[in-house]
Amino acid sequence: MSEVLNVKYQGEPCYDIVIDQSFDELADRVKDLGFEKRRICIVTDSNVNPLFGKQIKGLLETVGSKVVIFEIPAGEEHKNLEEINKAYGFLIEEKFDRHDLIVALGGGVVGDMAGYIAATYLRGIAFVQVPTTLLSQTDSSVGGKTGVDYEGYKNMVGAFYMPKLVLINIKVLDSLDGRQFASGFAEIMKHGLIKDSDFYMWLIDNMYEIEEKDPETLIYMIKKSCDIKRQVVEKDPTEKGDRALLNFGHTIGHAIEKYKDFTLFHGECVALGAVAAAFISWKKQMLSMEEYYEVRDMFVPFNLPISVEDIDVEEVIKLMHSDKKADANSIRFVLLKKVGKAVIDTTVTDDEIREALKEIIWTEDFE
Repeated sequence: MSEVLNVKYQGEPCYDIVIDQSFDELADRVKDLGFEKRRICIVTDSNVNPLFGKQIKGLLETVGSKVVIFEIPAGEEHKNLEEINKAYGFLIEEKFDRHDLIVALGGGVVGDMAGYIAATYLRGIAFVQVPTTLLSQTDSSVGGKTGVDYEGYKNMVGAFYMPKLVLINIKVLDSLDGRQFASGFAEIMKHGLIKDSDFYMWLIDNMYEIEEKDPETLIYMIKKSCDIKRQVVEKDPTEKGDRALLNFGHTIGHAIEKYKDFTLFHGECVALGAVAAAFISWKKQMLSMEEYYEVRDMFVPFNLPISVEDIDVEEVIKLMHSDKKADANSIRFVLLKKVGKAVIDTTVTDDEIREALKEIIWTEDFE
């Protein structure tokens, strides 16, 4: 039996998040949304298509008049306007109109790109999220943020555009390697750290079951994580206020991700950014020293990094100031008042950032 969350937009029911152990509900739900006998384009990538493309196409062919697949080369380096342009050309050739449907099948890159294509093609056509990584299931598929990178800067071009449905099949997580799974888990840890200390402690208490991918544990964890994000985005769908709390760990994390030329996974950079933000929270006397070290060290058993090698502190700071999260000359930092309560702070100085970055540069002390 699937678990379902409904996400509201401007106070009205907008879309369901369906969490299940199969794709079985996809066809019926797409039909119920009104896309019977319509064209459907599955946007996926070269990693996911061989795994699930044929299965999803077969399911949707029981509903749509025509189902086609548009494949993007896998990798963050292909999250750009050039690939978006190719998708527009493909949809035009296939005669898609604004009554048709796009289905995003893949991780965060695919979901962001497919959502942006849907938001902008013919001024907006419907799309459905079928996320296939833990990161996309618990974070990027929820909340309607879409976009692409520009000249290596993350998500500089985009739109807020809500999906019609998010369908999560936890069984696809069996296809992930350990590093990919851990990357997604960083965003789940983030949700607990910023909004729910009880959930954060539950994650620690259920560490073994999570690592073993116990189905009941995963369903509860994903539903709870999605629910925390749902509560935030319902209050602030276009990031005018509290939604910025979801950027905990991202301010420094995005800069490291860019500096490292995307050789580190997104969640790994979020973990590093979270450690740095927790360090600043300690230095600003929000967290005690013991709380800081507890937050830092809890990333380790979940196979997430707390230190990084070979970074230029000044270059990372420069990248932070060019990020879209910078507001005029100040940077909106998300800090922790305590575990489970985050705050937005615009008073963090470059010297404080410098000290935090030096804290996460690898030394022999981390061994």
